[in-house]
Amino acid sequence: MELAALAQRLEMLQPLPLGYLPTPLAPLPRLSQALGGPEVWIKRDDLTGLGLGGNKIRKLAFLLAEAQRQHTDVIMTTGAQQSNHARQTAAVAAMLGLPCVLVLRGTPPAQPQGNYFLDRLLGAEVRWSGDRPLLQALDAEAEALRQEGRHPYVITYGGSSALGACGFVAGIAEVAMQAQALGITFDAIVFASSSGGTQAGMAAGIRALDLPTRVIGISIAEPASSFRHDLARLTNETAALLKLDLAFSDDDFDVRDAYLGQGYGIVTDVEREAIRFAARTEGLFVDPVYTGRALGGLMDLIRRGEFSPSQRVLFWHTGGAPALFAYTEALEG
Repeated sequence: MELAALAQRLEMLQPLPLGYLPTPLAPLPRLSQALGGPEVWIKRDDLTGLGLGGNKIRKLAFLLAEAQRQHTDVIMTTGAQQSNHARQTAAVAAMLGLPCVLVLRGTPPAQPQGNYFLDRLLGAEVRWSGDRPLLQALDAEAEALRQEGRHPYVITYGGSSALGACGFVAGIAEVAMQAQALGITFDAIVFASSSGGTQAGMAAGIRALDLPTRVIGISIAEPASSFRHDLARLTNETAALLKLDLAFSDDDFDVRDAYLGQGYGIVTDVEREAIRFAARTEGLFVDPVYTGRALGGLMDLIRRGEFSPSQRVLFWHTGGAPALFAYTEALEG
């Protein structure tokens, strides 16, 4: 499929013009040289602008457009205490003049820091899941609002529905146009994969445009075996929404789960090294939960010979630097 044809299908969903797109695509020469491997480039979705940036703006452009068409009067979503998705949802809701309710995992901390502090600054109402499963808590809080006569638009964890994933079909089209203008191609894209929408959208976009690029998701929370099944389902739903004649199976997804450590949001030496390495080679900040783990995974893959020196690899920076301020003790350890 040609770029123009794919762009036309995406435009039929009438996404909102959110953030500063296209985000920069640039080489990382000092980082590449220090690793002694392939030519590493970066896609700067940390610079989407709204609410301190991040990749979720791409998903929210499609999701909030639907919310407006449905005449919602409150936006709801969920996530961890330091959720980047929650922060960006709160920012978009504020920009659109809509109330926002966030259902965050667990109980409130003694001091608001990082993304949770920004959620409050953006005017979001924060409710806590307590000991309830997160999505169950979200459903219960949404029903409570309906009983009050409200009309919530409920966004699932990470914005990872078929409609949200279209944001990363569009993201792949954006990179394809930038790479074409520069006369380059990428052998692989490496990024933090968590709720699935980013990898699903990338997979659908890569296949639709027949690009010679591997998509390698560094899993942030889930074992690869179960995650691949969820990715196949979501990618097939995304392709169907865009009327793309594509079919995906579990085996179509490259998910690396060797960097999970003790679990989601628990900092290890992988993240510590990657955070310092990016800062001291390129003046670049990555976060301790997502991009730090993903960059640490990429660094390990390079050291293990996953890529040849002649290859070109794109590290997709999905944002998240505000969370650094909630992890200072763990990062200094």
